[in-house]
Amino acid sequence: MTEPDTSTAAPTDAVCELAPAADQAVQGLTPAAGPGPRADCVLCGEPTEYPADHTGSTLCAVCTWQQAQRIACTG
Repeated sequence: MTEPDTSTAAPTDAVCELAPAADQAVQGLTPAAGPGPRADCVLCGEPTEYPADHTGSTLCAVCTWQQAQRIACTG
């Protein structure tokens, strides 16, 4: 059995970027977390991270993940 090639392995001193704080929004990825009422998920009715005045259909994180799984598995 041969030894695995470790010459292309990532350096051990590499540092991952930390996720933004809960009160900071990433441009285009997460809604701005501001004070006030939250919009309800259109599928399950749970509160989302979106503000109540957010336009469009809002989904909670769980329903977003489940919807993505359904789309990925359709052929």
